[in-house]
Amino acid sequence: CANAPMIQMNDDYYECLTPETTIELLEACRKGEPPLMGKWGSLPMNGQVSCEGPLGKTSLHTIPEGCPVEEGRFDGKVDPASVKEQMAY
Repeated sequence: CANAPMIQMNDDYYECLTPETTIELLEACRKGEPPLMGKWGSLPMNGQVSCEGPLGKTSLHTIPEGCPVEEGRFDGKVDPASVKEQMAY
């Protein structure tokens, strides 16, 4: 996660936290005054507007090629129970 450390509360994510901003966030939520959401949801708690650092984009300057899928390996159907079993949940 480029904006770690972060926490999720219900459907909202709060990113770029420090111990101090985590306490501020929890106290604001306790008062019923969580931070305002931006256009795309919660904003990083350090004031930055995106996950890009001060140097801008430093990786993924091009679209990476996808991994090929073996013929017949995936039929388009997903059974959640089998996913849990395969992922050892």
